[in-house]
Amino acid sequence: MPSKIETIMTADESGAELVAFAKQKAEILAKNITRTQIRNIFSEVRQIEAAWPSSEARQRLTMLKPKLSYQRARIRRGDKDFQLNLENVLSDAIDSVNEAKNDETRDYRFNRFVDLFEAILAYHRAAGGRN
Repeated sequence: MPSKIETIMTADESGAELVAFAKQKAEILAKNITRTQIRNIFSEVRQIEAAWPSSEARQRLTMLKPKLSYQRARIRRGDKDFQLNLENVLSDAIDSVNEAKNDETRDYRFNRFVDLFEAILAYHRAAGGRN
């Protein structure tokens, strides 16, 4: 059975599962991670999006995984479990992009990755995520 992320990245044409999943994750994250912490990573995603689909952009996407780990290591001890949750979600989505067998599929999955991250960020703010 495919993971929730795999379903979102490959089989959720309407986006309904993506939205519900993002809302669920954001409500958990809102209590423990600041918007600034999330936006620091999201700004890198926007830069990657601007350069997509170059090989440099694909490399930068892969390099987000260690940046997510580094960010988790820098935050307060009590918040790490919640940050790990975000790190796992985004890392799994990055893996899905990288595992695509052709450029068309890779582009589609990258756009889904961006949609997922945007939705998490938006719901984080709506849930009262702190600055």
